[in-house]
Amino acid sequence: MKVRFGFTCRGSSDIAIEDFGQLCESLETFNFDSIWLPETMLGGSFDPIVALSHAAARTKKLKIGSHMVLPGRDPFRLAKELAHLDRMSNGRLLLIAVLGLPDDREIAAQGVERPERGAMLAEIIPLLRRLWSGETVSCEGGYYKLLEARVDLLPKQKPLEIWLGGTVPSALRRAGELGDGYIPGLSTPEEGRQKKQQVEEAAQEFGRIMDPEHFGVNLSYSRVPLSSAARESLRIRRPDVEPETLVPTSSAALSEAIDQWIAAGYSKFLLRPMEPPANWHEELERLASDVLGMQT
Repeated sequence: MKVRFGFTCRGSSDIAIEDFGQLCESLETFNFDSIWLPETMLGGSFDPIVALSHAAARTKKLKIGSHMVLPGRDPFRLAKELAHLDRMSNGRLLLIAVLGLPDDREIAAQGVERPERGAMLAEIIPLLRRLWSGETVSCEGGYYKLLEARVDLLPKQKPLEIWLGGTVPSALRRAGELGDGYIPGLSTPEEGRQKKQQVEEAAQEFGRIMDPEHFGVNLSYSRVPLSSAARESLRIRRPDVEPETLVPTSSAALSEAIDQWIAAGYSKFLLRPMEPPANWHEELERLASDVLGMQT
């Protein structure tokens, strides 16, 4: 099983946008697998297509990924943009499709209705794949209409994969039906084991087989005991679990958590410190020393 470590940057809450390119260069210097940009409508996250284009230009081998909000986007324009980005980056693009945050302001900024987001995601993913295959697509679905649309410059990757996340039953079923991989967040390893099984069962129901190496996890960590603000934030999102169970607070605890996730069948890790460090280059060097030796 190939264990790989990526790094997550949540935008201006982590680092100034002017320093983002240097962060990507440091990640490549220390042999991390990928940089990841979770997308939100509000709150300072970097635009994924713009920022990942910059990351691709600043590096040679670092993979570039985003937790990208698909509902609210035009499928043809998105298919074209991502195909071009994959070609320009020499096949380094990684995608996790997400619904968007369950916040009224975020949903309004997306320009969608909250109850429709799941159906929109389920409709747009097959359209993207058809366009990336070179097919000329005409369709009139519940949300999207295309008339003889064709992307002329196709992705370098064949296929360009789309992974899915989520933890509720509908999200797990959608991941099994449509996802090329599955990646949850704010979960324990045992919860991850159960969710992996549910995704695999859903895939079988739809006549699919999920690659056993296509399971990953968003994993935050801390070098010090969690601050009161961090603990409160975690308790709001997961009131049923002790914060330290979700976020390891030492190098030893991080290594132990990674071992537990690997035992649960997960091999791709997207790491992020709970609090931005004083020096990103030094933090990445230390993190590389902590975890990269675990790659196989």
